[in-house]
Amino acid sequence: MGGGGKRIHPLPFSDPNLPGNSSGLVLYFPTLPSFHLFAHYLPRSGSFDSLSLFFFPFCFAVQPRSMDPSKDLAAYGYGSVAWKERMENWKQKQEKLQMMKNENGGKDWDNDGDGPELPLMDEARQPLSRKLPIPSSQINPYRMIIIIRLVVVGFFFHYRVMHPVNDAYALWLVSVICEIWFALSWILDQFPKWLPIDRETYLDRLSLRYEKEGQPSQLSPVDIFVSTVDPLKEPPLVTANTVLSILAVDYPVDKVSCYVSDDGAAMLTFEALSETSEFARKWVPFCKKFNIEPRAPEFYFAQKIDYLKDKVLPSFVKERRAMKREYEEFKVRINALVAKAQKVPEEGWTMQDGTPWPGNNVRDHPGMIQVFLGQSGGHDTDGNELPRLVYVSREKRPGFNHHKKAGAMNALVRVSAVLTNAPYLLNLDCDHYINNSKALRESMCFMMDPLLGKRVCYVQFPQRFDGIDKNDRYANRNTVFFDINMKGLDGIQGPIYVGTGCVFRRQALYGYDAPKTKKPPTRTCNCWPKWCCCGCCCGGRKKKKKTNNPKSELKKRNSRKADAGGHVPVCALEGIEEGIEGIESENVALMSEQKLEKKFGQSPVFVASTLLENGGTLKSASPASLLKEAIHVISCGYEDKTEWGKEVGWIYGSVTEDILTGFKMHCHGWRSIYCIPSRPAFKGSAPINLSDRLHQVLRWALGSIEIFLSRHCPLWYGYGGGLKWLERLSYINATVYPWTSIPLLAYCTLPAVCLLTGKFITPELSNVASLWFLSLFICIFATSILEMRWSGVGIDEWWRNEQFWVIGGVSAHLFAVFQGLLKVLAGVDTNFTVTSKAGDDEDFSELYAFKWTTLLIPPTTLLIINLIGVVAGISNAINNGYESWGPLFGKLFFAFWVIVHLYPFLKGLLGRQNRTPTIIIVWSILLASIFSLLWVRIDPFLAKSDGPVLEECGLDCN
Repeated sequence: MGGGGKRIHPLPFSDPNLPGNSSGLVLYFPTLPSFHLFAHYLPRSGSFDSLSLFFFPFCFAVQPRSMDPSKDLAAYGYGSVAWKERMENWKQKQEKLQMMKNENGGKDWDNDGDGPELPLMDEARQPLSRKLPIPSSQINPYRMIIIIRLVVVGFFFHYRVMHPVNDAYALWLVSVICEIWFALSWILDQFPKWLPIDRETYLDRLSLRYEKEGQPSQLSPVDIFVSTVDPLKEPPLVTANTVLSILAVDYPVDKVSCYVSDDGAAMLTFEALSETSEFARKWVPFCKKFNIEPRAPEFYFAQKIDYLKDKVLPSFVKERRAMKREYEEFKVRINALVAKAQKVPEEGWTMQDGTPWPGNNVRDHPGMIQVFLGQSGGHDTDGNELPRLVYVSREKRPGFNHHKKAGAMNALVRVSAVLTNAPYLLNLDCDHYINNSKALRESMCFMMDPLLGKRVCYVQFPQRFDGIDKNDRYANRNTVFFDINMKGLDGIQGPIYVGTGCVFRRQALYGYDAPKTKKPPTRTCNCWPKWCCCGCCCGGRKKKKKTNNPKSELKKRNSRKADAGGHVPVCALEGIEEGIEGIESENVALMSEQKLEKKFGQSPVFVASTLLENGGTLKSASPASLLKEAIHVISCGYEDKTEWGKEVGWIYGSVTEDILTGFKMHCHGWRSIYCIPSRPAFKGSAPINLSDRLHQVLRWALGSIEIFLSRHCPLWYGYGGGLKWLERLSYINATVYPWTSIPLLAYCTLPAVCLLTGKFITPELSNVASLWFLSLFICIFATSILEMRWSGVGIDEWWRNEQFWVIGGVSAHLFAVFQGLLKVLAGVDTNFTVTSKAGDDEDFSELYAFKWTTLLIPPTTLLIINLIGVVAGISNAINNGYESWGPLFGKLFFAFWVIVHLYPFLKGLLGRQNRTPTIIIVWSILLASIFSLLWVRIDPFLAKSDGPVLEECGLDCN
């Protein structure tokens, strides 16, 4: 390969695995027969003097030979003029891109972190997340069995409809109607799971891209919302642990703000939050110094693990013991506040300065905001800054509809927009603490990914729970929904919003449409010369009208002003409307301001904040003026004649505002993301007893009924928008499922009726009919097994979910249907609510729509009548002889199917240790007795005889 050898022209080859290849160019010489030669160009010195060679022979390594500076580089075969020109062009492109990046204030070129000209070997420019499709060996058989099951269901119903049972026509008709409804419900539930996916995030790439050494962090700020109502039902210690886990999160402290909404205006919550802010000054530095998990002290100190694992600092044990003592003292102070709050003084609570507590009347009090941490006083014991902590209690006045939790969340949206205006929001229930301190970073891997984040409205995390027994008797973990259904939705348009553990894009909450996907440039004329392209293509193109899109222009203009001076003029609202042309700018500004105020309310500061897509506040405004404006936006009448709760913020009209809010975002064309970190992001507490669990299910079902009977029903709302049809099926299923309680109750009653009357819902089966029945059962089991295989859900979790589907269906769902019909259609609110210390306007007053003893009556009755039916059926078979045992087995199997599904309910009912309410026993025995007497009247214990009919002969035998 000397100077007289054949000249070799190197080919560019990108290999990120080579050493030192973070910003260089690798050259590959393919013409050498005996070894591979790689040349690594290091563009630090700007010349070819820094060209180093790496020889990779097939069997051994060869040292690179030195170059003679006196010789022309072309003599070595890699210094041709053509190559020099190519390298110069490449260097000029890099310099041009760097200049464009600097002009954009350090942001990615073209606002798209992966421009086509950028070198992808840079790790910081790689995607921040990726999809992990389910392996084809698992998903393809699953899809195949779904199609087979659909065909089998068609043949099954053909047989059922064409072969009625004449001597039990009513039973046959009811059973066929129920089975058709179950089939439709299965289709609505099954097909949104057609495209399940997993996702993977790269936190190291996020840090490389947005946290460069020696520079301020470029991660986006996040406002975190915690909502609470009644401190006597939601213990302050639980809320305090949630707040402490937020303040200690692994995220830049100047980027985190925590807002606690106290919708009960309780002084106990206020005082507990004050104590929490003081304890946080010690707890947060301890968490960050030793990198502990979780960062909620109650759950950290309760862990039964080796806390010395991976802790190498010798001071850890000593500081941990000291911190545990500090936390025990903190708990004593909180519990003392709770004990004191049990007895409310007649004149109400008074503050330390002697003035009455403004929230003494929970139905009539002014708005309250208190900044505990932040501004100038938020530093820990090490002198480091702490995240902001703000207490918010919105104004309450008689005669106003405050819209419960949804109204409280909208108040937090406005307050946070005025005070901090972070572009992203995280909402948590007061009992859901941050279990993974990197949870915010996990969500930012999607929200801040230039390739994906612009169209993402929220990132939903699964709900995980503490304190559930290992058997999970009442399916509190809801694993089938979170690990199967939600993964399926993530492959379509994204998971539904479940009310907590969700990171939102603020702009999506403001009711804006998702940005349109940019169409790739046409490649029709790429192969033609430039003059041909200009002559042929340009002549055929229609010149686009210069449309007036002042909304986007205004956002850009305001963003530039905010970046330059941090001040967004409130009067700069002109040009927000689209399609207004030929009107004087003053009229446009006036009309735009009126439109914005009609949409967002009478707050110029808040309206100006909505125009800042990347967040930011009025830097020139004083903290006192911002607090005054924040008090204004949480007043009672602020939302009057605006679009809050209709198109903006959390949507009103249902007690399950979460489903409705997510549905509206998907209708605007946004997509959502489902993120399942290896360590659960958040953990909460779940109801552990049967009554609380049924209350929870009742609330969810009632919200679905309200949505179904409203204008937002997915059956007829949102067509022509951005909602995909499989996503629509999932929302229809989420609002229709409570109606399944009616056919389910009838179907669970049929076994007892069949056993008591001796009839059955099917005629005597032929061989072909038996084949369809058997095929259907096999398909049902195969679908479930393959579903568990690709999702990783255990068979015990799947079975608990099936059992509670029946338990909840015949109890809470049934009552939700009737209460929803009375409430929506007749305007009658039932009086079966449990009284509480707050008014009906509060969030917790809706949780107890019926007395929990009433909910237990239907399943208890079903159990008793099916058990009586089993006894009656066996007695009848014994009485009638051997031939009657054959038909009995089908009826017994039907009855045992009901009893086995209700077994957890029976176990929970009998396991209350003589605490079963008497009214349940009375009502259940009464209803069971009615059914039993009906059976005795219809079909007593008499042998069936096919002999001649006996008639009166007319003779007097006496």
